Amino acid sequence: MFEITLNLAGKEIVIPETIVNVYIVAIILIIFAVVVNRKIKKTNPNDIPSGLLNVVEVAVELVQTLVKQNMGEKQIWFTPYIFTLASFLLVSNLFGLLGFTPPTSDYNVTLSLALITFTLTQFYGIKNNGIGGYLKGFFDPLPFLLPLNILGELANPISLSFRLFGNILSGVIIMSLIYNALGLISPLITPVLHAYFDVFAGILQTFIFSMLTMIFIGGNFDN
Repeated sequence: MFEITLNLAGKEIVIPETIVNVYIVAIILIIFAVVVNRKIKKTNPNDIPSGLLNVVEVAVELVQTLVKQNMGEKQIWFTPYIFTLASFLLVSNLFGLLGFTPPTSDYNVTLSLALITFTLTQFYGIKNNGIGGYLKGFFDPLPFLLPLNILGELANPISLSFRLFGNILSGVIIMSLIYNALGLISPLITPVLHAYFDVFAGILQTFIFSMLTMIFIGGNFDN
């Protein structure tokens, strides 16, 4: 719907719709953050939050609780990142409800997110355990398992990205086939299917990706 074609130095560069939608989702979240920030500044700290601020407070407290449970009490400072990640995933996964192609149906997007998780996992593994302790972990519990441990570590971003990508893309494909097959009568049936493929699957995959991110990174910290 919003695929962009650019001609630069005689070469045609096509920006896929899913990548354009990534920026649309980012703009939506930035606008939302600005609106919430302004509301917070105008609110008396002693007043009980209501309306939008109440919803945001509940969401933040939920993420804080999950971070504490999966990463430890001392890692509460990870809440902003996990909240941002979950917000991006949720809006992206639900984008199909608005007639857009979900950004997470593009493997480039899901792999990029998984690589961020992988990079953070390795960074904090080295930072908290030192190079020696980090490398020693690949020899546990037995030295001959080194190749399997390395493969297991490298498989994490692949499985993480494919799980999200596969579930969202399959929903997009199935819904497209149904719309094409049923034609004008599709609105009579598709709402129920949207509830499953877009809403249920979208929320579930957001939860799973966020949880695995916390578990992978949190494994490098002492609770």
